[in-house]
Amino acid sequence: MTVSKHMATRWTHVLPLALAVAVGLPLSLPAQSRRSLPEGPGREIVQRVCGSTCHGAELVAGKGYTRDSWGAVVNSMVSRGAKASDTELTEIVNYLATNLPPKTGAAGAGGAGFLGGGSDEAQMVDVAAAERGRTVYIAECITCHGVKARGGPRGADLIRSMIVLKDRYGSMLGAFLKAGHPMQSGKPSSSLTGPQIVELSHFLHEKVGDTLRNGPYSKPINVLTGNAKDGAAYFNGAGGCNQCHSVTGDLAGVGEKYDPVSLQQKFLFPRTFATPRGGTRGHVPPVVVTVTVTPASGPSVTGVLSHLDDFNVSLRDSEGNYFTWKRTPSLQVVKHDPLAMHEKLLDQYTDKNMHDIVAYLETLK
Repeated sequence: MTVSKHMATRWTHVLPLALAVAVGLPLSLPAQSRRSLPEGPGREIVQRVCGSTCHGAELVAGKGYTRDSWGAVVNSMVSRGAKASDTELTEIVNYLATNLPPKTGAAGAGGAGFLGGGSDEAQMVDVAAAERGRTVYIAECITCHGVKARGGPRGADLIRSMIVLKDRYGSMLGAFLKAGHPMQSGKPSSSLTGPQIVELSHFLHEKVGDTLRNGPYSKPINVLTGNAKDGAAYFNGAGGCNQCHSVTGDLAGVGEKYDPVSLQQKFLFPRTFATPRGGTRGHVPPVVVTVTVTPASGPSVTGVLSHLDDFNVSLRDSEGNYFTWKRTPSLQVVKHDPLAMHEKLLDQYTDKNMHDIVAYLETLK
């Protein structure tokens, strides 16, 4: 057995690292390139939860995403080990979505309005701008490139075009069109204005996104297709959900708190994060997985699980001491995961069970 002791590691060191990886940021920035977070409700909690002496919260200050995309970033943080309550995560998403919205620009030739996105930074589509871009596309491009921009006998497939795929807010598209390209109206493509190029860029990126996400399934579909009565029977019977949960306790009002899609995600994959409807509601502590390790000789040690695989197990006890063991046949390891039953049920649910449970949970107003 190998035992090492360190001061307790603060989760605030883990969160910014996970956030940096999630949004594609470098792990360190020179002081002169760091930006401060804008003022606004929730700024302090972002700084407290995400900030550290290693990777400060200002790493995200130059980014700009939609609410859904910021939610995905936070989910990625959680999946990488970030620790914060649902309430704190909701406040972080609310702050980021409000104060760091998607970047937009007024691109001219060569994408003059492109706001600093790198080659690995996806363009965040502005739906309203994409709709205006659709008008430009119908007027000037649809005859050759088709309704879905997939091309045809007279024009290239724009979804697979490297100019479109590398474009960010008109950066590549603007330069191409300003150089001259036939349009169906007979006008030169150089006559398109900067805003029209940006809007056309949003439309084309929207079409690319639709293709990558299998068209209409890029938007949440209706998941309220089950039978609430059957869901209640499964909840209180074969599913055994009522052994850990109470509709008058921890699940009281859950149907009002979350939309149906979030309800489905939360009960199928409870470690994920979903923004409640209407903002925050109370404090929800993070789920903690613990482990008890008993060596062949010596006392058992219990603490918060840090790492577990076929070869090693590590934990941190209540005093902040860190322990690690090499796994052998004589080493007993007992994991205590409050969400283990959810993972077990994933192999047992039928499609009907899942939809029935969502329908039932949605009635808990």
